[in-house]
Amino acid sequence: MNISIVTVGKLKEKYLKQGIEEYLKRLGSYAKVEIIEVPDEKAPEELSEIEMEQVKQKEGERILAKIHQDAHVIALAINGKLKSSEELADTLNKLATYGKSKVTFIIGGSLGLGGEVLKRADEQLSFSKMTFPHQLMRLILVEQIYRAFRINRGEPYHK
Repeated sequence: MNISIVTVGKLKEKYLKQGIEEYLKRLGSYAKVEIIEVPDEKAPEELSEIEMEQVKQKEGERILAKIHQDAHVIALAINGKLKSSEELADTLNKLATYGKSKVTFIIGGSLGLGGEVLKRADEQLSFSKMTFPHQLMRLILVEQIYRAFRINRGEPYHK
């Protein structure tokens, strides 16, 4: 399985980079996983609704340009479906079973994802009703992908 994580912005925090690198290394025996960063749109702190939509649209264009045509797309969205680790594992297992070898997860920028990206998504996934920094979501996502492969292989994992 080929998994892409398309994410907005650069990761600066060393501790997050180290955690992500560790899980990517562990994932190497299960799947090919790549993280694709697209630049975030520079914007002032205070934005009108229209300006927020413009930022999401520009970031969305960059995201959409990185998605393979036949990829199954899972957008991380606060209003998406809540799933347990086992349910995520089942989703990945079913995709592999039915020949969807390319899966793309999308993590938006600080303002979230624009409408065009959400339309392109085959499903929307929420990790919580809480808001997390998008940089931290990278680490949480790669850990959950790793956990999903462990679950699907019947290997022990921390519950």
